[in-house]
Amino acid sequence: MLSNRSMPQSTVIPCLAYADVNAAADWLCKAFGFAVRVRIGNHRVQLNAGDGCIMLGDEQSEPPGAGSVMVRVEDADSHCARARQHGATILRSPTDHPYGERQYNALDLAGHRWTFSQSIADVAPEEWGGTSVEL
Repeated sequence: MLSNRSMPQSTVIPCLAYADVNAAADWLCKAFGFAVRVRIGNHRVQLNAGDGCIMLGDEQSEPPGAGSVMVRVEDADSHCARARQHGATILRSPTDHPYGERQYNALDLAGHRWTFSQSIADVAPEEWGGTSVEL
């Protein structure tokens, strides 16, 4: 794949609509610890999220609708506290799951649903009812 400095290297890039992408980017960085990668006028912002990327578009370029974004974090509890401090609506507090993740769910200022996930154990999918698939 050709590399392009204007495009994130992530294979999957969630795109979310916001009425004011610059205000949303600022809030998401403060609340969830992301960092702005690129601003494109007043209609698009790319955010770094660890080794991934999230694209924000204005409501003319990204249709609003249901969906969610999952982001891996180092410490779900402190991340949740930070998000709460900055006004995120916490839907579910950090909870341990049998598949080896500690996760919480939040809504951002535009009502987008986010899941933040901390790996707490290396668990084979078969141990919690999943199925491993070899590629």
